[in-house]
Amino acid sequence: MDLFELTRKLIDVPSVTGYEGEVGKFLELYLKSLGYEVQPQRITDDRFNVFAMAGTPRVVFSTHMDTVPPHIGSSEDHDYVYGRGACDAKGIIAAQIQAAENLRHKGLTDIGLLFTVDEEMGSLGAQLANKDAAAKASCYLINGEPTDNKLASGTKGSLRCLLSTSGRSAHSAYPEHGSSAIDALLDVLESIRECQWPVDEEFGDTTCNIGVIAGGRRPNVIADEARAELQIRLATGVAPVRELLDCAIAGRANIEIQSAHEPIRLHIVPGIEQCVVRFTTDIPYLSNWGKALLIGPGSILDAHTDHERVRKDELLTAVELYASLGEQLYAASC
Repeated sequence: MDLFELTRKLIDVPSVTGYEGEVGKFLELYLKSLGYEVQPQRITDDRFNVFAMAGTPRVVFSTHMDTVPPHIGSSEDHDYVYGRGACDAKGIIAAQIQAAENLRHKGLTDIGLLFTVDEEMGSLGAQLANKDAAAKASCYLINGEPTDNKLASGTKGSLRCLLSTSGRSAHSAYPEHGSSAIDALLDVLESIRECQWPVDEEFGDTTCNIGVIAGGRRPNVIADEARAELQIRLATGVAPVRELLDCAIAGRANIEIQSAHEPIRLHIVPGIEQCVVRFTTDIPYLSNWGKALLIGPGSILDAHTDHERVRKDELLTAVELYASLGEQLYAASC
């Protein structure tokens, strides 16, 4: 398959987080057909990373197989490939495979490909991969996310948390006999929205997204439970943001930290345009795989949208960039 055909094939296999099994099986068979040794790294029978090796990998290309919902099938025109995962990150998978093949044709055999599950949620796949013995041999990890083919010098950190409140149910016609968990949660969220989050000269503003709010049972019942899921993009360390969060909550809600990691500075190779990205990746959970780089085709502004797309010329350029980086790093010392 050529680059665009493989991108579309991958897009057309639904792989919303939690349901990556079919795309994993597709990649396992496809990479075996190219002559790689493939080792599934299983979370469950139906959810597994795909790790493919040619030799003992010193340079590993990596990105994720899962997507956000809903699934959107592929299409293309003269300039773009469209569909869920076009830029985040199935076009990247296709470009990395093509780059690895180009390196193998040059005789560089110690190359790996690592495609993970669950990156869009908790990076469970990356956490599992970090325990793999093969990580010890890897000197460099070239991770792929849509960066407009710029080499990211750093990424923001992240803090994901679940807030929950409890109340007392009652008939909504007699609210004085109950206590609304939703009202309590809204008060807490308003305090959080008023927080003045830290700012960093390099990483910019810390931002907070209230992504999910849920609670109650019916409109005619005073809500006895409510919850909200938050994602905070960290420009500074976790500790000062957690302190502000706890102060805003002031004991009025339970808080469960689902994941947290600091901003990260990444390995840089001269001669490639650089950027700092606001999003987070699997990289914090792949620390055993060597020095990390981050680069990929497509715009993050197209990711997670109903018009997700990637330019064909960017995909072609990505293959060249990945192969060039792989060759330079292959020759470098660990």
